[in-house]
Amino acid sequence: MLKLNRDHISLLLPTSGEAATGRRSLRRTWNQLSRFQRNIIFTVLLAFLLMSLLLYSGLGDVRADKPETPRREQREAERPAREEIGAIEVILRPPDDVEAAEERDATARAELENPPTSVRTPAQEGPKVFAGPQNERQRAVVAAFQHAWTNYRAFAWGHDNLKPMSQGHHDWFGLGLTIVDALDTLYIMNLRKEFDEARQWVESGLSFEVNRDVNLFEVTIRVLGGLLSAYHLSGEQMFLVKAADLGNRLLPCFESQSGIPYSDVNLATLRAHSPKWSPDSSTSEVTTIQLEFRDLSRSTGDDIYETVSHKVNEKIHSLEKRHGLVPIFINANTGMFRTFSTISLGARADSYYEYLLKQWLQMGKKEEDFLIEDYSMAIEGVLSQLVRETPNEHHVYIGELINGKEFKPKMDHLTCYLPGTLLLGHKHGMPESHLKLAKDLLETCFQTYMKQPTQLAPEITYFNLHGESDKDIYVKSNDAHNLLRPEFIESLYYFYVITGNKTYQDMGWTIFNAFEKHTKVKNGYTSIGNVKNVLNTRPRDMMESFFLGETLKYFYLLFSDDRNEIDIDEYVFNSEAHPLPIRDH
Repeated sequence: MLKLNRDHISLLLPTSGEAATGRRSLRRTWNQLSRFQRNIIFTVLLAFLLMSLLLYSGLGDVRADKPETPRREQREAERPAREEIGAIEVILRPPDDVEAAEERDATARAELENPPTSVRTPAQEGPKVFAGPQNERQRAVVAAFQHAWTNYRAFAWGHDNLKPMSQGHHDWFGLGLTIVDALDTLYIMNLRKEFDEARQWVESGLSFEVNRDVNLFEVTIRVLGGLLSAYHLSGEQMFLVKAADLGNRLLPCFESQSGIPYSDVNLATLRAHSPKWSPDSSTSEVTTIQLEFRDLSRSTGDDIYETVSHKVNEKIHSLEKRHGLVPIFINANTGMFRTFSTISLGARADSYYEYLLKQWLQMGKKEEDFLIEDYSMAIEGVLSQLVRETPNEHHVYIGELINGKEFKPKMDHLTCYLPGTLLLGHKHGMPESHLKLAKDLLETCFQTYMKQPTQLAPEITYFNLHGESDKDIYVKSNDAHNLLRPEFIESLYYFYVITGNKTYQDMGWTIFNAFEKHTKVKNGYTSIGNVKNVLNTRPRDMMESFFLGETLKYFYLLFSDDRNEIDIDEYVFNSEAHPLPIRDH
């Protein structure tokens, strides 16, 4: 008789003596068959077994136009079974038995047909209407975007980044990062033709069956965030289906012993691991995924994404910190910070602080008080441990604690997101000390641009601490590159939107023109290697996806006559400038 289960197939034959003759007869008959006849029999038996497996496991209803790709046994065990209900793909974990599977299916269907009041149904999403550029500055930004987009389309379409000098492309993850990152920018700028073309590529050309390791953090903020934002603004469910598929493939990262996610995962094999260069992950990487995973849960009705990512919040909250400040490295296996690790508001820690505040806002300021408490404590730690003022020109800046002890007067450009975040926090009740630091730090960040001949900021700036330099702000040669980063423009945007002061628009206009003068080339825009010499900027032949996804988007919104073009009381921007809805229930 034929016996089937989820793990194997066994053919049980009678073993009594009466069957011996039958077996010899069958063997003789089998040996008399030609090789062609045997192959036919094997094919028929194999087809029968495969069909039985499909029917038994419940996978027979997979869409005929998109068959399931065969998996190795381990992948079948690790990968959640999926079922498409309506147009939304949700996770259904492998059940222990058929009865449990049926119950789970019924529950999932009921939730999507009658969603809880705290989950928006697709019919309630978008489309949000944007009028397009309304003034000369916005039109200049749109022209810059179209110049970048046209050349990306010509030389790098479907690839991650454009190499404008060599008219080529660069692939990091092989996921068309520039297209996905720019979806909501296209929509906000009302570039309908370009948006429709990008949408078509996402629908037919974006596949996550990529046999390549990807970084959980980068793919979450750029791709998952981009798809979710495009869904919320346009109302097109295809983006949500794609987002759910990607979310499912990122879940293996959370299967560590500590609950701190692994930094990398192969989207095809679903195998997650720590970075190859270290057993530790960057703290910012494991704490800058929650906005996106929470939104995915509340958009699909499946709470698994929010559950696993929020456990990271709880774990980090439980760890010992220095005045609320966190080291820049954490181990996914032990769940502990690296001993004697640097404390910084720049690379590897920056967005941890940003997401404490923004998660609290995303949930309507009604849930998880420990997030806003951790944020408030951390900013107090910044004020007492990291803030310094230069001796001559009195520039306020944020330094680093090397090995958690030795102060270093070094500030990454990445830190220039903080003035905007501080002002956003003050808008929602944070103390006056946060506002003062926001204003002081914004001015210092502006000076990191203005003190360079190109009027473009370097990647890293140093400050005069004890008179070791004749300048209060100086740049080392190895740190003089500019990658077209958005962080300071992001802060200017918050200052303009919250205060209405057009001075911040003028500051941004100065920097926009510097980008136009020193980074615009024939076939797009390029990062440069030297902001200290207008005659030798050393173009680096790279246009990162965030230039279209963040920098030009923030410029466009900064120059808007309507400060509520994206209402920050209704949306919260993720770390890649993708707006996600604030839910007050």
